[in-house]
Amino acid sequence: MQDTAPPQPAKSRLPLWPLAIFAIVALLFAFALRGGDPSRLPSALIGRPAPDVTLPPLEGLGDKGFSSALLKSGEPAVVNFWASWCQPCVDEHPLLDSLRAITGVKLYGINYKDKPEGARGFLAKLGNPFNSIGVDANGRAAIEWGVTGMPETFVVNGNGEIVYKHTGPISTESLEKKLIPAIQAASKR
Repeated sequence: MQDTAPPQPAKSRLPLWPLAIFAIVALLFAFALRGGDPSRLPSALIGRPAPDVTLPPLEGLGDKGFSSALLKSGEPAVVNFWASWCQPCVDEHPLLDSLRAITGVKLYGINYKDKPEGARGFLAKLGNPFNSIGVDANGRAAIEWGVTGMPETFVVNGNGEIVYKHTGPISTESLEKKLIPAIQAASKR
């Protein structure tokens, strides 16, 4: 009798494809995340008019709120998105005072998705460097401005056009090397 074993199926390399695809995607993410400086994120709004928003004031401050019309004064201005629950906002807050003292620029705050008592407590503890504050309770203004996280700061020229966007907390270095020069350049336009 002849020993006839059933034919063996050809080995498939199919199970290796998902692993290879995963490895490629993981490498792409690793390269994308390497050196991920959030301040390097481009903004489609640079050189364009600031989004047309009108926001109510933070209750209890006797403030007038924020409107994009304030940005067309003929002088540069700075718009800072912040929240009391944001630790990087706490960290950068003293530098907002410095920015205003050094440049004399009007500084407008947009309080993002915050509780009024939290925002007032934040300002009572750290000081209020803002000329006025608008409340973005539902986050719509942040979307229109292209905000990706808290805090974010925009320099606007006297015509109401965004000329610089700083993503993340302001540091002493970014204040001196980026924000102040952007304000000075906006003053010359």
